[in-house]
Amino acid sequence: MSEYAESKSGLVADVDCTAGGKSLCEKHNVQGYPSIKYGDPTDLQDYNGGRDLNSLRDFAAQNLGPSCGPKNLDLCDEADKKMITKFEKWDIDELNLDIEEKDEKIKKLEAAKQKEIDRLSKQVTDLQGKVEKETKKMEDAINKEKKALGYNYMKAVKASKSPKVDPDHDPDLEDAAKEDL
Repeated sequence: MSEYAESKSGLVADVDCTAGGKSLCEKHNVQGYPSIKYGDPTDLQDYNGGRDLNSLRDFAAQNLGPSCGPKNLDLCDEADKKMITKFEKWDIDELNLDIEEKDEKIKKLEAAKQKEIDRLSKQVTDLQGKVEKETKKMEDAINKEKKALGYNYMKAVKASKSPKVDPDHDPDLEDAAKEDL
């Protein structure tokens, strides 16, 4: 944070989402901690890069700085310039009303996204349960077959007839000892 303390175009800040910064975190949809966000303060994006100091420095050097907006039209493409110019003609009440409408639409989209994530997570959990159940069934079938064949006893008898060997160096003896447990 100290490296960017004097920056005129950027801010690096630490916000405690459990205390005084809770409303700010809710506004920017911070879901987990620690979270790193970057970009225009009105449209922060999730940072998903490395968390070490060098990765953060590299990302900042390559991606942060002035961006397209009313104060930096020279950084905008033609489509963005037209949109900004259009909104600059609106009065504050029009902007507030339209932002409220768009916020509601975005909230509905976010809720639909979360609902889909929850549905997919449930499917994953169900599939994991099925995999565990089927794996257990197969392991039980293998162990049942080993018992019916007397497999573990064959290995134990073989071990008893073989010359004494250090079990730490004979995998067959280790397996027989483990299977007897």
